[in-house]
Amino acid sequence: MEMDEATQPKDPPKISRLDDSVVNRIAAGEVIQRPVSAVKELVENSLDAHSTSISIVVKDGGLKLIQVSDDGHGIRYDDLPILCERHTTSKLSTFEDLQTVKSMGFRGEALASMTYVGHVTVTTITKGQLHGYRVSYRDGVMEHEPKACDAVKGTQIMVENLFYNMIARRKTLQNSADDYSKIVDLLSRFAIHHIHVGFSCRKHGAGRADVHTVAASSRLDAIRSVYGVSVARSLIKIEAADHNPSSSVFKMDGFISNSNYVAKKIIMVLYINDRLVECTALKRAVEIVYAATLPKASKPFIYMSIVLPPEHVDVNVHPTKREVSLLNQEVIIEKIQSVVESKLRNSNESRTFREQIVEQSPLGSISMDKDPNFSPSPSGSKSQKVPVHKMVRTDSLDPAGRLHAYLQVKPCGPLENNPSLTAVRSSVRQRRNPKEGADLTSIQELIDEIDCNCHSGLLEVVRHCTYVGMADDIFAVLQHDTHLYLANVVNLSKELMYQQVLRRFAHFNAMQLSDPAPIFELIMMALKEDNSDPGCHENDGLIEKIAEMNTELLKQKAGLLEDYFCVHIDIRGNLSRLPVILEQYTPDMDRVPEFVLCLGNDVDWEDEKNCFQSISAALGNFYAMHPPMLPNPSGDGMQFYKKRKPLRNPEDEENTPENIGDDTTGENEIEQELLSEAETVWAQREWSIQHVLFPSMRLFFKPPTSMATNGTFVRVASLEKLYKIFERC
Repeated sequence: MEMDEATQPKDPPKISRLDDSVVNRIAAGEVIQRPVSAVKELVENSLDAHSTSISIVVKDGGLKLIQVSDDGHGIRYDDLPILCERHTTSKLSTFEDLQTVKSMGFRGEALASMTYVGHVTVTTITKGQLHGYRVSYRDGVMEHEPKACDAVKGTQIMVENLFYNMIARRKTLQNSADDYSKIVDLLSRFAIHHIHVGFSCRKHGAGRADVHTVAASSRLDAIRSVYGVSVARSLIKIEAADHNPSSSVFKMDGFISNSNYVAKKIIMVLYINDRLVECTALKRAVEIVYAATLPKASKPFIYMSIVLPPEHVDVNVHPTKREVSLLNQEVIIEKIQSVVESKLRNSNESRTFREQIVEQSPLGSISMDKDPNFSPSPSGSKSQKVPVHKMVRTDSLDPAGRLHAYLQVKPCGPLENNPSLTAVRSSVRQRRNPKEGADLTSIQELIDEIDCNCHSGLLEVVRHCTYVGMADDIFAVLQHDTHLYLANVVNLSKELMYQQVLRRFAHFNAMQLSDPAPIFELIMMALKEDNSDPGCHENDGLIEKIAEMNTELLKQKAGLLEDYFCVHIDIRGNLSRLPVILEQYTPDMDRVPEFVLCLGNDVDWEDEKNCFQSISAALGNFYAMHPPMLPNPSGDGMQFYKKRKPLRNPEDEENTPENIGDDTTGENEIEQELLSEAETVWAQREWSIQHVLFPSMRLFFKPPTSMATNGTFVRVASLEKLYKIFERC
C-alpha cells in the first residue's frame, strides 16, 4: 500500500550560514531597539570621552534625525576607517578586562548597529588639529575617505533615517511624540547624575531646549533644575554602606521623597558604578516600603547611586546594557530596603506645610495667563468692569519709583548735573544693537544659549513691571499686574551686563581712565585683600610672583582684550580704557583690582568659547550694581561714620566734670566728609538702578530659568490673596 504524500517523512531542513549583512541587521535590531536606545549609546560614548557639554537635536522622535554633539577628546584620524565596524573598541582588549571595566561602552557594537539601520555621519576633531574630519558610514564601512572640514572641539554624530530598511519596526514607532518624551526622560536622568556635565536636548527647529542644564554645584541643585523645586524640597538624603566581604561590599547614596511628595507614577533613577541601569527587584522592594509606610505617597521619587567593586558587577548580561548582575544582590537590596524604611518612619513623624505668600517662585509658578478683563477694550466698545481685587492701579511705562513719592530725600549735588530722565531713557532706547557682533560661532552659541534658556514668565514680568523702590541694599520692590516681587538687583545687573557684553561683542564704545592703572599693582592689591592674615609677610614673595605671572599673561592677551572687549592694556602693563556696557553708567572703580585678578586667574585662554564666556562673566560681575564698599549711612551703617575716641592712659585720666563733658561731645561727632561721600555713592547707585538698570532690562534682558528658583525673584504679595485675607477679617 502506498503512503500518502502528506504522511511521508521529510528530510530535515538544511542548515546554512547566514549572510553577514543579515546577521548584522538582526544584531542591530537587538541593540538599537528604538531611537532612545541610539541616544543612550551616543551619550554614553560622549561621557566616556570626558565631555563637559553634550547637546542633542531630535527630529520626528529620532526617526528622521538624531544629532549628538560633545566637546570630548574626539576620535583619532587613524581610527576612522574601523570606527563603525562591529566589535572595534578602545575600552578593552581582553575578556578579563570586563572584570574591571569602568567605561559605559565596551562591546563596540552600538555605532556599527546604527550604520546597519540608519545613515551615520561623523564629524570630529582632536586636540592640536587645525581642522576636523567628516565621514559617512553605511553597513559598518566608510562610504568615502574622511574629508577635511571646519569643526569645533569634540565629536558630532548624526544618525538619519533610522530603521529605513526595517519597515515593520518603523511602522511601530510612528508615534514620534512618545519617543521624544522617552529621550527627554533619559537626558533628565543623565543630567542629575553627571552634575559636572551640561546637557541640552531640543527638537529640530525649536528655539528652546526641553532639557537644558549646566554644571551644578550639588546633586540637589541638579535635581531642582531638572525636575523642579517642588520635587527637590520634598527629598531626603539617604546613605547606606557595607564593608563586610563575607556578606556584601557596597556604598550607596541618594535622595528619596518624603510624605510631601505625591505623584501618579514612580520615578526611580538608579546608577550602579556610574552606569544608568534598571533593577526590578530593588524597585519592587522600595515600592513595598512606601506602600506600607506612606500609603498616600506610595509613588515616590528615588535617586540612588550604588558603588561596588568592579569585579562584583557583571555588565555583560543585556544587549543594551540596561541591566547588570550583582554579587550578593539579595543582601544589598535587603540592606537598602532597611535604610529606606528607617528614613521614612523618621520623616513621617512630621509634615511640612509652606506659606504660599512668601514662597519662592518655582519655574512655572509665575503664570502669564492674564485675566481677560484686564485687557483694554477696543476703541468704541463697551468697557468691562474690572473686579476690584484684580485692578492694577500703576502704569509700568511710568519710570518714576512709587516709593519716592512718600519719602523726603535731600537732593544730592552730583546727581543734579545728570541728564534728565527723558534724555537718559531716549539714550538707552537708541543704543545700537549690532547683529554683526556675533559673527564668531562661539559667541553665537553663547547668545543662543541665553535665548533658549529664557524664562517666558519672568520675561513678561521684566518687560511690564513697575519699579517701586529699594527694600534694602540688595533687593528692589517691583509690581507686575496684581503681584509684588522682591528682585535681587546684584544678580539681575550681573546677568544683564553679561548678556550685553556678548551681544555687543567687538562693538563697544570706550571710557578713558583719567590715570592709567598698573595692572601689577592692581593684582597685588586684590591678592593682599584675599590674604586672610594681612599682618603676615611670609607669602609676600609668592604673591608678588603670582602678580608678575598674571601681569605678563594679560600683556600677552592685550590684543584680544582690546579688539573684542575694549579693555586696553598698553605695553607697559597699564590699564587705560574700559568698555561702555550701558550708557549713563560707570562701574564701581573700587572693584577694578578684583576684575583684573579675575582676568588673570579665571579665564580659560585655550578654548575660544570658554575664554569669551569667562571674560564676559568677569565683566558682568565687575559692572554689576554691587552695594558700595562704604556702609549705607541710612541704616545701622551710620555707626561707621562716628569718630572714634583716641585711646587714653588710665593713669592720666581724671574724673573731672570737664572731661566727662568732653566725652559726651565726642560720641556725637561725625566724619562729615566720609559721610558725604557715602551718601553720594549710595544715591548714585539707586539712581542708576531706577533710571538705567530697569529701563535697560525692559529692552534687552532675557532672564534665565534659574532666576525663577534661585531667589532672584521672590513673590511676596498678591492682591487677590490679600483681599481674601481682608474678607476673613
